[in-house]
Amino acid sequence: MEPRRPTESASGADAHTYRMPLPRLTLTPDVSHGPLDGVWWPRCAVLELELPSLADLLEPDPDAAIRVTVDPVEWPDAPHTVMAPGRVITVEPAGPGSEAHVITLDCETVGRWALLVVPPGEQAGTAARLLAAAPENPPGAARAAAPAEPGRPTGATGEAT
Repeated sequence: MEPRRPTESASGADAHTYRMPLPRLTLTPDVSHGPLDGVWWPRCAVLELELPSLADLLEPDPDAAIRVTVDPVEWPDAPHTVMAPGRVITVEPAGPGSEAHVITLDCETVGRWALLVVPPGEQAGTAARLLAAAPENPPGAARAAAPAEPGRPTGATGEAT
């Protein structure tokens, strides 16, 4: 049997693509775009893999622009852009004074989402507790709820060493 060329009877069903599973995400029940809109627990620390499925879930318009701001201490190797099916996601480091463990997505049609990020390697029990606490997110919840990390000061927002 001769190998089939890609242009010969290759249907969409024959194409193999990989998509990350749906994001592990809990949103506040009455999304008011307040201090925190939810909690996100990525499966890995590679934004190129994680952001497309998160963006697809939070911004339903595939033609809408999305700008993501990430904690540079938590995501030191963050790319400036992430390619997603049908869109390009712009990624920027958060500035001084930003909340630690928070990612924001500025979506063209639905507005801004601020999510507490549970580190990918966090134990399932701790992550489940943080995901379940999403509806109770007063100001400063990121500082209070996030797991302590060695080398990162606690009690002050955005103080990264």
